[in-house]
Amino acid sequence: MPAPAVLPQQQVEELLRTLVKGLRAFQMYLPNNPIYQRAIQNVRAAFLPIWGAGLDRLVLQVVETDLVWEEQVIYHQPNKPESLAWSLFKDGMRVLTFFPGVEEEEIVRFLDIVQRSRTLSSEAGDDLLTLLWEQEFGFVQYHFTEFIPDSGVPGISGEGAYSQAAPTDPNVVEQQKQETRGKVEEEAPRKSGVVDIEDFDSTLYWLDDAEIRAIAEAIEREYKQDLRANVLGVLFDILEQRSEDWARSDVIGTLESYLPHLLNAGDFRSVALILRETRLLVHRPELFAAQHREQLDLFTGQLSDPGVLQQILQSVSEAQTPPSEEDLGELFRELRPAGLETVLVWLPRLPAASAIHKLLASAADRLAETTPQEVLRLLRLPQSEALPAVIALCGRLKLQAAVPGLADTLSHESAAFRLAGVQALDAIGTPAALQALEKTVDDPDREVRIAGVGAMGRRGYKGALRRIEPVVQGKLQRPIDQTERNRFFEAYALIAGAGALELLGTMLSAGGLFKRKEPVDVRAAAALALGRLRSAEARAILERYKEDKELVVRTAVSRALREGGAA
Repeated sequence: MPAPAVLPQQQVEELLRTLVKGLRAFQMYLPNNPIYQRAIQNVRAAFLPIWGAGLDRLVLQVVETDLVWEEQVIYHQPNKPESLAWSLFKDGMRVLTFFPGVEEEEIVRFLDIVQRSRTLSSEAGDDLLTLLWEQEFGFVQYHFTEFIPDSGVPGISGEGAYSQAAPTDPNVVEQQKQETRGKVEEEAPRKSGVVDIEDFDSTLYWLDDAEIRAIAEAIEREYKQDLRANVLGVLFDILEQRSEDWARSDVIGTLESYLPHLLNAGDFRSVALILRETRLLVHRPELFAAQHREQLDLFTGQLSDPGVLQQILQSVSEAQTPPSEEDLGELFRELRPAGLETVLVWLPRLPAASAIHKLLASAADRLAETTPQEVLRLLRLPQSEALPAVIALCGRLKLQAAVPGLADTLSHESAAFRLAGVQALDAIGTPAALQALEKTVDDPDREVRIAGVGAMGRRGYKGALRRIEPVVQGKLQRPIDQTERNRFFEAYALIAGAGALELLGTMLSAGGLFKRKEPVDVRAAAALALGRLRSAEARAILERYKEDKELVVRTAVSRALREGGAA
């Protein structure tokens, strides 16, 4: 064994803490999840200070729920189901050695195997030893104890590590264990004082009806109890009543490790209970120090992490028996603004009539109304998958605070996004929203121009007159079709009001000796625009051209009189 290098004990403890966090990530996330990948990076980075101190190996002794390095306990977790040390110890590992280079690839496989061994059933043919042996590690060595049938005394098996040598045949070992158990069961005498049910054919005492009902009611009450809620209540009571740092840190750590189990089990009500109670405690500065409040606040934000929330929504949508609306409602009410983008991305993937869609949409509305800064952030992410949904959300909720962000969408490279932005600004209809629509007069897409001009015309927005009037006067340099021309003329009439009579009347005129005659399509557009004014003066002008020799003009005049209520 080489002489130990100068390495602070705290550095090794930090490495073990990082390994434990990596195991939790392996348990909760899929390999393609960003949180899973980040956990791997953290584990690899934690080894660098170890090898940087000059160590050529890291030797850890496994003692039940402890890991020992250089005769110092550097990891202790008395809760066996959560203990990394116990996961190794219960299957016989007594010494674990890491060599430089393990962090490159083998540490990930090693942690994955430890996690898999935790979930093996008692009937499984494999155990931690056989799973490790199959991998043929080059930078991980380990010593396992071996149970000797004659003596039953455990000891260190062999001179070397099992990482390079084949273990005892597991099939032979299992057969020997079964034969030994069978022999003990056959020869074991019955203990005195132990009652065997086979000695009785029937009971000697019968309960009356009242006693049976009382027992049944007690059993029913017991089964109706929410045991998880009771346990969580106890934990939060300890968190409030015990002021010691170690006690509160231990409870918070328990809650952090318990949350993945609840999510995997689909117990969303308990998850919401944890998050709700934790959020309330964060706002009690008289009870907790700043360090613990910060730790609790980070804990309550886990649910809204995009990676976690995406897996929750996927599991809920794919579940054969979906959670109840009450449980989902409790969960979604605890979402934070960081989860808004994920929620908006998932909403179109869910059936519109489903309960989860309605609850998720309600959560999105709440987040958008209470955190406009998050809405603005999403509106300014042109490549975000949630952009169409957030634009529609702003229009539906008429979010005035979102106007600056919606104005930015009018510069998006996609005409579909610009059109959606026009529709949302039209729905909001404030002066600031209409002012933002002015730029649509010169938009390169016809549909966007028509939608923007129509919105400003319907609302009589005076600020658009200086942009629309030149188009009506024929000063536009680009070609324009009849539908678009009609929309510009109608918007001009609605905005200018009585002031538009003179120009529109002149344009509708058939011309004469000293008057320029406008093209037929321009005269028709002027007639339709006059119909929008719905005034006696406009009707009088239209009446003069009911018998115009141009069919297109006569048709436009007739339609204008009809729609204006003066056919």
